[in-house]
Amino acid sequence: MAQSKNPARAAGMIMILILLSRVLGFVRETLMGRLFSRMETDAFFAAFVIPDLMYYLLVGGALSAAFIPVFSGYLSKGEEKEAWEAGSTFINTTVSALIILTILGMIFSPLLPAIVAPGFEGEKLSLLIRLTRMMFPAVCFTAMAGLLMGVLHSYQHFFAPALGPNIYNIFIIAGAALLGRQYGVGGMAVGVVVGAVSNFLTQLIFLKKKRQFYRPIFNWSHPGFRRMLALMLPAVIGLSVTQINLAVNNALASELAEGSITALRFANRLIQLPLGIFATAISTAFFPTMTRQAASGDMTSFKDTFARSLRFIFFITLPSAVGLIVLRQPIVALLFEGGAFTAEHTAATAYALVFYSVGLAAHAAIQIIPRAFYALQDTITPMFVGIGAVVINIVLNFAFLKFSNLAHGGLALAFSISGILNMLVAMWLLRRKLNGINGRGIVISFMKSLIASVIMGFGTYLAYRFSRQILQPFFTGRMLDLIVVGLGVVTGILLFLVAAYLLKMQELKLVASMVKRRGKGSKQA
Repeated sequence: MAQSKNPARAAGMIMILILLSRVLGFVRETLMGRLFSRMETDAFFAAFVIPDLMYYLLVGGALSAAFIPVFSGYLSKGEEKEAWEAGSTFINTTVSALIILTILGMIFSPLLPAIVAPGFEGEKLSLLIRLTRMMFPAVCFTAMAGLLMGVLHSYQHFFAPALGPNIYNIFIIAGAALLGRQYGVGGMAVGVVVGAVSNFLTQLIFLKKKRQFYRPIFNWSHPGFRRMLALMLPAVIGLSVTQINLAVNNALASELAEGSITALRFANRLIQLPLGIFATAISTAFFPTMTRQAASGDMTSFKDTFARSLRFIFFITLPSAVGLIVLRQPIVALLFEGGAFTAEHTAATAYALVFYSVGLAAHAAIQIIPRAFYALQDTITPMFVGIGAVVINIVLNFAFLKFSNLAHGGLALAFSISGILNMLVAMWLLRRKLNGINGRGIVISFMKSLIASVIMGFGTYLAYRFSRQILQPFFTGRMLDLIVVGLGVVTGILLFLVAAYLLKMQELKLVASMVKRRGKGSKQA
């Protein structure tokens, strides 16, 4: 089993696999944009809202807040059988609940559009209902895969959990490419279900060495299971803030011009690139280490691990945000434009991308800050912070839609502002809880990253502008976009690294550690 005791090195391996997953995700989204109409893509994305929300509520929060801290706590004490006694009960209970909810979701699919897309009607409404019913079974398999990922993470095995989403995306792409022309967007829905099943089987295969510990039991009196349940209930709100906010945005966007949901979705997918590759990878790799440090009472190391992870998240996501703002138009055109995805759709997506980019670093930080509380087995604090963020997001949504001309950009801006406030409040509360979080180092690192990002932004803009003027007589269309985006990205990376070096940023050493890890290769069983 591929394991890593070094979270920085593990993060490097995870980043590569997540990068591949994100590339496949863009292939998937590009196929969608070109093969299907905006009516079909709006309906498809709306159909994902409830299943995604179910997954994050019942599994996303449960894994980070409840399962991994308790399960890892037993493992750190050498009590593997006790860990699996509680873990088996938790897995069996969660899967049973998901099966029931999936059946109910398929039966009552006609009632769900009133929640996720109240503005849909006619053919668009009928398509949404059909797609929702088709894709609901995928929830159960995705959730089971997620639970097995939690077990693997507890053993500090990260390869299979990062590989699974790639397999999932491959089958969705196959569904669109092979079935899309004949069955429309329904062909892609078939790929979603097959991909979810394949992801689950992938996790199961890699867990074979530990499968003998699993038991089909429901020992609800086990203290470990009860602790998991107690931690999970408030966490399903705290860690699922992003999904709840996206669901609210989706519902409000259904009342706007056709294509608004798709524009927000595609812009959010671009934001998810640095979030998924860097923030998710870092938080996934560092979280088990933080959990074990908290369980052993080594709070000095815990603070250091948390501060290093947060500083590196800012180091990566701040320049990513600036780069997305500067190159928004050519990036969207390069990745999505063509077929049914017109220049008008490119402009709408790029417009939303600006507002989403404002909160990119904050939403990246939210990947790790709640997990610090969860490692300390505190799920109440993130819950209240999350509730406040949802309320702020909803209020800002209505305010921007009513008192501004921002249209769907206002929904993206509200999402960013609520994320920034979420991050600031959560960090302040964690600092009080721990009597310090090495905050001075975090602030200094943030400011240096911001300065380097601004320098990078100016250089990227100039490289893009002048290269476009020089090359326009020789290249057109997608080839021109590819060249100017490539030159802009390379220029930006070089400028940022030089600025970071001159500013003597310690995060460069963490990057070198990850590169060194990739050079040596990872040990896999």
